[in-house]
Amino acid sequence: MTKTVDYYLAPMSPWTYLGHQRFVQIAKAAGAKVRVMPMDLGKVFPISGGLPLGKRAPQRLAYRLVELTRFSQHLNLPLNLHPKFFPVAGDPSAKLIIAVDMHHGTDAALAITGAVLAAVWQEERDIADTTTLAALLSEHQLDAACLELSNTPEVQARFDSYTQSAIEAQVFGAPTYLIDGDMFWGQDRLDFVAQKLNS
Repeated sequence: MTKTVDYYLAPMSPWTYLGHQRFVQIAKAAGAKVRVMPMDLGKVFPISGGLPLGKRAPQRLAYRLVELTRFSQHLNLPLNLHPKFFPVAGDPSAKLIIAVDMHHGTDAALAITGAVLAAVWQEERDIADTTTLAALLSEHQLDAACLELSNTPEVQARFDSYTQSAIEAQVFGAPTYLIDGDMFWGQDRLDFVAQKLNS
């Protein structure tokens, strides 16, 4: 029986970046269906007790950098701890991912998600910039019309729906993987995701 993963993500999240390709490989190997669900952390955090970086305690901010370095090295994934364009607004790229999903399907949505994440954490690119988003579409041979589609009420409604769905599911951070009612928060839980998908 095919299992479905609700993949709640934030396109500017370093943790989503660190887990993305592994998650895609795990889901593919298990034959799972993935629902790519970008959410607005700005709405999720206040309800769930989370804080944006600028409001976190110094010791938490310091440890965040330690953990990012550890996982980057452990996974052999390049990661710039202080990217040029961060913090960055996530809405434009979140809605682009949704538009690509609507126009091209899940595989393309997963591909553009990976491209957006790498643009922030590897490539020093501004994912809130229209020119950058257009370039990412071109680089992945995706329809340029997705950029226009991303600005439609239909896409905004889906983005709002995913965010509300995350809140109702008790999601509090990114990435979160929801499978048959079981929640797995964080890229460091991907071994458990694999176990669940293969059980």
